[in-house]
Amino acid sequence: MNSVQTRSAERALSGGTWLIVCGAMLYSILTVTPLMADHTAPRWAWTAPILPLVVDAAVVIVVKLDDVLARLGGHGGTWPILLRWMTGLMTWALNIGDSALRKDLVGVAVHSVAPLLLIVTAETSLAYRRALAAAQAALQAERQAERDRAEQKARERAEQARADAREEREYAATQERERRDHEARLAREQGEREERQRREERDERERREAAERETRERLEREHEQREQERLNRERHARERAEAERRERAAKAEREQRERQEHAARERDALLARGPAQTKLDEGEARQIVMAAYEAALSVRQAAELCGWSVGWVSTRYAEHRDPGTGGAELAIASR
Repeated sequence: MNSVQTRSAERALSGGTWLIVCGAMLYSILTVTPLMADHTAPRWAWTAPILPLVVDAAVVIVVKLDDVLARLGGHGGTWPILLRWMTGLMTWALNIGDSALRKDLVGVAVHSVAPLLLIVTAETSLAYRRALAAAQAALQAERQAERDRAEQKARERAEQARADAREEREYAATQERERRDHEARLAREQGEREERQRREERDERERREAAERETRERLEREHEQREQERLNRERHARERAEAERRERAAKAEREQRERQEHAARERDALLARGPAQTKLDEGEARQIVMAAYEAALSVRQAAELCGWSVGWVSTRYAEHRDPGTGGAELAIASR
């Protein structure tokens, strides 16, 4: 069995154990709560679920700590065994208490299932965990032995390799001594050839560096030329954009001035009509009042020009001074 299978078995054991523990706890709470309620003062009947919860909490502590100790290969001694059996017997006694008081043997048997299953499961899971821990320890010991054997073989191979290397060094030293005289004769010729080759390589390197330098300078000149052309294009583009902007600004200013002149001519034409002989239409009267307001005429002069009352003209002047009060109505009338 490998470690993966061992971990799978541990997960299955842990999941099954906790499933049984949770089921037994829920069943115990539902079974014991009515018994505790019947044997508790009426005003303290709400405390009936506390006792089964305390006993089941002790069961959870025992199962969890047994799991941890089994994984670590330890043993808690006598007290954990006493607590495990005491909580199991308490759970069993509380579950069958109501049926035993009523002398219901079938109820005693039925309510004994969950506590007895919990007790046996706790003992069995502990034994299983200890067995799995022992199996894991044995597996680890076997793997350690295999590693030790592998290390021993590696040391033997390394020793053999060192011996082979020593023999090779000795053989190489012998060959080196035999070649020494021959190399001494060839050293001068080799030196001359190397010197000639170095001179040729130096000349070739100087020619290559000169060619690379010339190419690099040519590329730099071309890059500078392209960069200068790009800067010129950007400058021309900025100049064209600036000229267009100035032209648009001049055109806008000219149009604004023409609109102002046109509005001034229309205002002068309205004011040049003189006092109205009759009351003008409201739309026309509003236009005359606006022209009078822009020309800084008095309210009375504006009333004479449009034929309307001084109060109505005063209201229109107030609207022009505060556009929020009647600007929309004035715009509609003007159109």
